[in-house]
Amino acid sequence: MKYGIHTLDDFDFKARTVLCRLDLNSPYDREKKVLRDTSRISAAVPTIRELSEKGARLVLMSHQGGDLEYQNFVSTEPHAAVLSDMLGKKVGFLDDVCGPAAREAIRTLHEGEILLLDNVRYIAEEMTLFETKLNLSPEDQAKTIVVRKLAPLADYYVCDAFAAAHRDQPTLVGFEELLPSAMGRLFEKEYAVLSKIMTDPDKPCVFLLGGAKIEDAFLMMPTVLKSKVADQILSTGLVAEVFLLAQDKDIGALSKILIFKKKLQPYIEMARAILEDYADKIVLPLDYAYVDGGRVEIDASDLPTDHLIADIGAKTVRLYKERISAARTVFINGPSGIFEDPLTERGTKELWEHVAAAKNFSVIGGGDSILAVNKYKVADGFSYICTGGGAMVRFLSGEELPVVRALKKSAGRF
Repeated sequence: MKYGIHTLDDFDFKARTVLCRLDLNSPYDREKKVLRDTSRISAAVPTIRELSEKGARLVLMSHQGGDLEYQNFVSTEPHAAVLSDMLGKKVGFLDDVCGPAAREAIRTLHEGEILLLDNVRYIAEEMTLFETKLNLSPEDQAKTIVVRKLAPLADYYVCDAFAAAHRDQPTLVGFEELLPSAMGRLFEKEYAVLSKIMTDPDKPCVFLLGGAKIEDAFLMMPTVLKSKVADQILSTGLVAEVFLLAQDKDIGALSKILIFKKKLQPYIEMARAILEDYADKIVLPLDYAYVDGGRVEIDASDLPTDHLIADIGAKTVRLYKERISAARTVFINGPSGIFEDPLTERGTKELWEHVAAAKNFSVIGGGDSILAVNKYKVADGFSYICTGGGAMVRFLSGEELPVVRALKKSAGRF
């Protein structure tokens, strides 16, 4: 047992039916009908292989997209094919979650066999709106259809979905009420890495925060600054622009419209509060870049610009490289600009490559961050790549995640 949670070392899975909840959620190209990135699937392989080799009758569950990311909402059938290739072993697939066909297939599994059920979010109980509107307790979630139908068929429950550990949904927190439960190897590793950052990071510790999803950055910043986990915050992307607005700086109409269109105004006030208490810890870009026929860079002192800010400039890249080189721990969440465009990828590309080549302890997480890691082929240079986005951020904000709480409760009961 680690952190008050059972691990795969605590149970004998031979000839036992194991329900294993994963997070295989991946970017999906609807036109080509292919998964655009399979990093999360690859990360799940060690746990799947270990359980299968230990003789478990293994039933895999995962979500793929949902009501808040409908562009990725499809079947998990492609995931079974990818897993089969990665494992070198057939992973069966069934286009059912908890109906008669799924239950019969589970009953007839043999030792070591692997079955992936269809997208659990095809069940209404697993949708985000169901979660946020009803706020069911774990005890009530153990009474939902998906748990009532599947739990009686299983001997154990394993959660290896750290990336979804901030979710409070039946397949994530309901089974622990009824079955002996453990965390998988990926969950165990991510918990350990993030715990080290929160409790004992090698100093100095620098956070490089950017991207378009600034909710994550502003959720974690107050905690890591107050606890003195982070010695400096290097800001990029919309995070930096919101800090500028908090200082009543004019960044230009197009950039401001984008922030308001994304309904990010509340974070301007949060940025003001952070600057009041930790102005000496927040590093803002020296220059920015936009596109006007080609890449154009502008000093921060020369803002506003009539063009949309799309990247940090060369002076900022140099400054941030220096700060990163001086750090012993580097945590990254969010690209520095629009890295999908060759004209505005410089900040992300150069900083990612610099961190990967450095000798410090480096952790990176978040969907877009991982896409950029894979684009620039620098995965081997990072100490750890965290599959979790929202879960990682909430962990670093000091919040006890619902799945962690459920697994601890199960460990105390079974």
